[in-house]
Amino acid sequence: MATVNSIPSVDLADFTSGDPARKAAFVEQLGKAYEEVGFVAVRNHGIPADLIADLYKYVQEFFSQPSSTKSKYEIPELAGQRGYTSFGKEHAKGFDAPDLKEFFQFGQSVEDNDPIKSEYPENVQVNELPEFTPTFFKAYRAFETSGTSLLQAIAIYLGLDEHYFDNKVHNGNSILRAIHYPPITQEPKSAIRAEQHEDINLITLLVGASADGLQILDKKGEWVPVTSLPDQIVVNVGDMLQRLTNNRLKSTTHRVVNPPREMWNTSRYSIPFFLHPKSNMDLTCLEGCVDAQHPAEFPPITAGEYLDERLKEIGLKK
Repeated sequence: MATVNSIPSVDLADFTSGDPARKAAFVEQLGKAYEEVGFVAVRNHGIPADLIADLYKYVQEFFSQPSSTKSKYEIPELAGQRGYTSFGKEHAKGFDAPDLKEFFQFGQSVEDNDPIKSEYPENVQVNELPEFTPTFFKAYRAFETSGTSLLQAIAIYLGLDEHYFDNKVHNGNSILRAIHYPPITQEPKSAIRAEQHEDINLITLLVGASADGLQILDKKGEWVPVTSLPDQIVVNVGDMLQRLTNNRLKSTTHRVVNPPREMWNTSRYSIPFFLHPKSNMDLTCLEGCVDAQHPAEFPPITAGEYLDERLKEIGLKK
């Protein structure tokens, strides 16, 4: 199993190959990586390169528009869950200083008459860029497909039915977030663009950021830079999955640091897909992850309740 800057690398084609030995090896590699590191780089992830290129193109076009245009797409009552969120609105849990970023969020589009549709606000259409919304929709579906395969492998590793997560994430509350870290124009107060944090969701799929800066905290307490190769995505465990597995799978602490001074004049773009289940998913610790040596460390809670709690902690929800 190759590594990218200390992050194990796996090949999703092994899991989907139909070859039982390759599939079993993938499950073991992925599960061990999530127990020990919390992050993996994934090859053959099924998200087409031309779709990723289009996504970055339209994201850069959106953020390059004047503030007066972008602000039309900021809808405060949506708590940042759809549309635009302007610079400095969000902070990491436990930190007061806002992160140095603006972002745009695109959520679930229910297409099969599932009554859960009433729980989700409509996506915000960007009128100035006609291809923006269709491209986000295509990318969202591609990330969902890839993420569901990874969750199937995780389910097998945990001794669950392979399709344990399928109906929990179908029409789930996943978010595709486009982030812009603008150029640094004055001496920053801190070396950090986005303060250390863990993700809220089950897993996060991150398609190659436009610049370095992502770091993870390893078991020795050292910050390790993460750079995914062009044909890979980086996928990490979020707090919901850590909670469900009673800390067996690790939600890794990560942050984004400022670039070297000679790169201050450049923007950084990043597009993570936060894979969430439906709000009614029970996050009570799995029986198979609780025993005399590992008593349950978390009280029962649903995914929706947990998300609300966390959105308040990071300043997006009042």
